[in-house]
Amino acid sequence: MLTLWFAPRTRAVRVRWLLEELQVPYELRRVEFQRPAQAFAQQTPLGKLPVLEDGAVVMCESGAIVEYVLEVHGHGRLAPPIGSPLRGAFLQWLHFAEATAFPPLGVIVWHALYQGDADANPGAMAGARERAASALDFVERGLGADDYLVGNTFSAADVMMGFTLLAARLLGVLDERFPRLGDYLARLESRPAFQRAAEI
Repeated sequence: MLTLWFAPRTRAVRVRWLLEELQVPYELRRVEFQRPAQAFAQQTPLGKLPVLEDGAVVMCESGAIVEYVLEVHGHGRLAPPIGSPLRGAFLQWLHFAEATAFPPLGVIVWHALYQGDADANPGAMAGARERAASALDFVERGLGADDYLVGNTFSAADVMMGFTLLAARLLGVLDERFPRLGDYLARLESRPAFQRAAEI
C-alpha cells in the first residue's frame, strides 16, 4: 500500500486528491507543518512535503509524484495517453501549475506569512503579484469556455492547477478579474475527492 506523508494546506493535498480520484488505497501519515525559518525541514523521510512511499520508491515533489502515480497506479485514467493530441496540453498545464503559476505566490507567502517582512519589501511583493496575475490570465485565456483544462475532461492537470488556484485565492490574487477561473475552481471544489483531500 502507498504511504502519503501529509499536512493540510500543503502541496500534499494535490497527491491525496489524486489518490482519492483514482480510488487508490493509501495510508495517510499526518505530520504538523513546520514553518520555515530559513529553509524547509519537515518531519518526513525526505524532509519535504509531500513524500510518497511505494515499496522501495520514496519520493517528493508533488508534480513528480502525480506523474508517478498516474504511470504506476492510474491505469490510463486522468491523463491522455502518450501519443494523443491532447498529451501536450496535459503536460503543459500539469507543469505550468507549479513551474510558472506558483513561484510568485511562493514569494508572497515567504514575505507575508513566513518572514513577516512584506511591508519592508514592497517592490518584491508588487512584482510577485503582477507575475501571479499574468500567470492566472494565461490560464483564464487557456481555459476559455471549457469546464476543464484538457479536452474539456477532468484530468490530473486540474488537480495540479486546482491547488495553485486555491493558494492564489487565499493570497488575494485570484479575484473578480478572473471570472472563468473562479467558476472553474468552484467546480473543482465541488468534487467529493477534493473535499476529502482538503478535509472540507
